Amino acid sequence: MCGICGYISKNRITTDQLRAMNDTMYHRGPDDNGVEVYDYGGGYCIGLAQRRLSILDLSPLGHQPMHSQNDDIVVVFNGEIYNFLELKEKIKDYPFKTSCDTEVIIAAYLKWGEDFASHIHGMFAIALFDKRNGNVYLVRDRIGKKPLYYWLDGENIVFASELKPIVKCPGFVPEIRKDVIPRYLHHQYIKAPDTIYQNVYKLESGCLLKFNLGKIEIKRYWSVKDAYHKGASNPVKSYEEAKSGLKERLNKAVADRMIADVPLGAFLSGGYDSSLVSAIAQSHSDTPIKTFCIGFDDPKYNEAQYAKEIAQHLGTNHTELYISERDMFDMVDSIPKYYDEPFADSSQIPTMLVSKLAKKQVTVALSGDGGDEFFCGYNVYDSVATAEKIDALGALTYGACQIPVVGGALWKKLPFKVRVVAGNRNPETKVQLASEGYLKAAMSFLPKEDREKAMMIKYPIESGYGVNDWQVRRMLLDMDTYLTDDIMVKMDRASMKYSLEARCPILDTAVMEYSYRIPHKYKYFKGDKKHILKDIAYDYIPKELLDRPKKGFGVPLDAWMRGPLKGKLVDYSSKEYLTRQGIFDPEYVNKFLNTYLQTGDAGAATGKNYSKIAWSFYVFQQWYEHYLL
Repeated sequence: MCGICGYISKNRITTDQLRAMNDTMYHRGPDDNGVEVYDYGGGYCIGLAQRRLSILDLSPLGHQPMHSQNDDIVVVFNGEIYNFLELKEKIKDYPFKTSCDTEVIIAAYLKWGEDFASHIHGMFAIALFDKRNGNVYLVRDRIGKKPLYYWLDGENIVFASELKPIVKCPGFVPEIRKDVIPRYLHHQYIKAPDTIYQNVYKLESGCLLKFNLGKIEIKRYWSVKDAYHKGASNPVKSYEEAKSGLKERLNKAVADRMIADVPLGAFLSGGYDSSLVSAIAQSHSDTPIKTFCIGFDDPKYNEAQYAKEIAQHLGTNHTELYISERDMFDMVDSIPKYYDEPFADSSQIPTMLVSKLAKKQVTVALSGDGGDEFFCGYNVYDSVATAEKIDALGALTYGACQIPVVGGALWKKLPFKVRVVAGNRNPETKVQLASEGYLKAAMSFLPKEDREKAMMIKYPIESGYGVNDWQVRRMLLDMDTYLTDDIMVKMDRASMKYSLEARCPILDTAVMEYSYRIPHKYKYFKGDKKHILKDIAYDYIPKELLDRPKKGFGVPLDAWMRGPLKGKLVDYSSKEYLTRQGIFDPEYVNKFLNTYLQTGDAGAATGKNYSKIAWSFYVFQQWYEHYLL
C-alpha cells in the first residue's frame, strides 16, 4: 500500500518540487520513498514518485520507481496484486529479482502490452512509463479500491493518489466546480470522473488512460455492466452449486489476502460480512488471528458485544475499544486533511477510529466491504422492490394530481412515501427513490444563475444497464457509484490516515464475477437479504450469534449540528461569509440553516431529516477553510 504521484509536462517541475508533492502523502507510505525525473521528448519531462508502506518484500529491492531489467519500463504502483504468484508461473521467462508484486506488473506489461491490466487481479493504481514508445499508462483497479486523480493542464498531465500532491504542484490554481455541489450535498460524495476542481478528474474504476505527447486516450478494460451480463448469461444451475462455488472463491480470496510480510488482522463488527471474512481467515490460520472492534455506549448503535461473542466462538485474539461521542467528535477536524475533497459520509469517523485501533497491532486488516452491494444487503433494496410493485398505481396517482386546481391540494395531502413513489416518473432514475423536497433544497443551495448549469442530482444512467428488475438495477448502480466513490473512499482514507492497509476479499475479481452468475433469488430469498452469504456464514458461526437487525456505525449529526458545531455552522452560513465566498446562495442558505437550527424545521420536513444536508454543507465549508482560505 502506497501513494503515487507524477507528471508529464512541458513546464519545469524540479525534483525537489516533485518530492514536496510526494511528501504530502507521507501517511500513505512512511517506510520508503522514491522520486525520479526523466527526459520524455517533444519538450516534455516526466516525473514519477512514490511513498511506500512495505507489505511484501520489505527489502530495498521493493523500492519504487521500479525499472525493468533493461531499464525500458518504469512503474510506480499503489495497492496489491493478489494473483502475483500465479502470474509469476505464467511469465517464467522474465528474470524476477524480487519477491514483491510490483515487479509482476512490469513482467505482465512486457508479455501482454496494453492488455496487461486485464490479467492482474487486486486493488491498484498504476503509472507505467514505456521509454521505447513514449507511452505512459495510468490504470485503476476494477472496482475502484485504490484512488487515482489527474489534472489536465493543456497538453500536460499531473496525477496522484490524492488531491494534495496536485494542489501542491507548481502552477495549479484551484477553481471550484459549482455544478457538482448539489449532487454532493445530496449523496455526500463526488462521483467519478468528477472532482471538486475544474480540470481535475478521477480515473474511473476499470479504466486505462494512455498519454503520448499530449494526446490522451481512455479505454475501459472491465465494467460492472459487462461483467454482470456475461455472468448472468451463464447462471449457476442450482443453489447447492452456487453456495459451494461462492464459498470456494471466498476462501481463496481470503487466503490470497493473508499473504503479507507484516502483521495482519481483521475488522470484526459482528455483522455478517466482517464475521464471515474473519471466520474464513481463522480457518486458514494455525494461530489466533487478531480481530478488532469498536463499541458505543449507546445501545442503539453498539454491536461490540456480538462481535466479542463471535470472536470467542472463532477463537480469535480479539481487541475491542469502547468509544465515546467525544472520541468521535475529536475526529471531525481531521476530515479535510485526509479526505481532501468534500466527503460527508459520517461513518468515516468510526472507520478512522477502528483503523487507529488496529494499527497499534497490525499493518494489514481484512474488511467485509462489498457484501451489501453484491449480495443485496441494504434496506433500500426492500424499498425498491416495493416501489416496483406499486409503480403503476403511483403513475395513476401522479396523473390525478396533475388535474388543474384540485391536483395540487390532493398532492399535499398524500403521505410522504406515497409522494416519493408517485413522483418517481423519470425512467432513467426509477431505482433512486428520494424526496423531491430534499432534492430541491440541495439544488437551491446554489445561486439561481448556477442551478441550470448544475448536474442532475440523481444519476440518469439506468437504461444503460439493460436490466428490468429494479432491485438488480439498483445493486449495479450502487456498485458503480456508492461502493466505488463512497465506501471505497471512506475505507481508503480512514485506513491510510494510520498507514494501515485494508483488504476486501468480497471484492476479489473471481468473487465479484461469480456473484453475477448467482441467480438473484438466491441473494434475496422471500425477503431475506444476503441469503446465500448468510448461509455460508452459518457454516462457520451459529445462526443465533448472527441473526439480528443491522445497526451500523452511528454518529449523532443532528445533536452535533445543534450543539457543539452550531457556532461554526452559523459562521459558515452567515450572509457575509457566503457573499465573500461566492459559491452558495447567501439568502437561501442562511435562511435554510437558521430555520433548521432555531426551530427544527427547514421547509416541509423536520430539522432532523435535514441534518444530512446540514452536515454535508458543514464538511464542505470545513474543507474550503482548510484548502482555500
